[in-house]
Amino acid sequence: MTFADEVEDAVTPRAALLVIGVLVLQLLFIASYIGALHKPKPTDVPFGIVAPQQMSARLLTELKDLPGGPLDPRAVSDAAAARRQMLDRDIDGALIVSPRGTTDTVLVASGGGTVLADSLTKIITKVNLTHQRTVHSVDVAPASDEDFDGLSSFYLVVGWCVGGYLCASILAISAGSRPANRQRATIRTGVMALYSIAGGIGGAVIIGPILGALPGSFWGLSGLGALTVFAVGMITLALQALTGIVGIGLAVLLVVIAGNPSAGGAFPLPMLPDFWRAIGPALPPGAGTWVARSIAYFQGNAVTGPLLVLSAWAVVGTVVTLLPAMRRKPDATDGTPLAGTAGGGSTLR
Repeated sequence: MTFADEVEDAVTPRAALLVIGVLVLQLLFIASYIGALHKPKPTDVPFGIVAPQQMSARLLTELKDLPGGPLDPRAVSDAAAARRQMLDRDIDGALIVSPRGTTDTVLVASGGGTVLADSLTKIITKVNLTHQRTVHSVDVAPASDEDFDGLSSFYLVVGWCVGGYLCASILAISAGSRPANRQRATIRTGVMALYSIAGGIGGAVIIGPILGALPGSFWGLSGLGALTVFAVGMITLALQALTGIVGIGLAVLLVVIAGNPSAGGAFPLPMLPDFWRAIGPALPPGAGTWVARSIAYFQGNAVTGPLLVLSAWAVVGTVVTLLPAMRRKPDATDGTPLAGTAGGGSTLR
């Protein structure tokens, strides 16, 4: 047998296509992460201004016209309203102008991302220097001392997402599995649900009672974890049901390559380029990270939209997984090894 024959025998056309697909995913991974994270800068950050009437209009114009457009300023009636809007996650910071002295206050929320909080303080300090005024920072939603740079919520959600698509991948392609009929699809969905509950509670136990890295409701985080794992797992099963083994790569593309860098974890959403800022809230890692931070630091506020996003992924994944399987009747090979496989295992289909 010639070398060319050996190559042809060792690398089938299907294997070659899969290798090319992996290369594409690798390059997309590099492009996505570096594209999103290589040069973070705040852009159009929702920012409140509390100032005497004679100063408010001038400040709004000045902050809106800053080079690069870092802030999207809006007038707020008083300091209490500014704090309330920050805890409701309507704005990310606020400037409280002293009507008598020359020292103003900038409100930040490091629980939503330490990098953004520091950036806002630096921007306002620089602006105030031009008017011979000083500024001191007040953190209305401080990150835990055990939560460096406010990253724990992001890594918690990443762990849940990884568990979701890995569990679904194992269920879809493990030895002995075959294309899902109604029984197999139902069993896989049930297993995915049980795994999701265990994964949600386990993650909350680790990040809360064991490590103390994230405050907030234990059961709130557990429920979020279960929903996140289930959403990612079911969309992975759905993609695999539609496209076979390629669906696992599509899940990686969706969750890891597109979802993680756009989640607002390493850098909050207002510091990401427009494309990643736009897609992040619609993907499971971004929705999960937002809710985890809200539970931990913002009294559970502003979670309805992200929870609906996660629920939509879970529902769509479940429907797409189950509906095609309902049309497939149990075949003659159910319960018996497929021909040509060792030890009763199956080929990947």
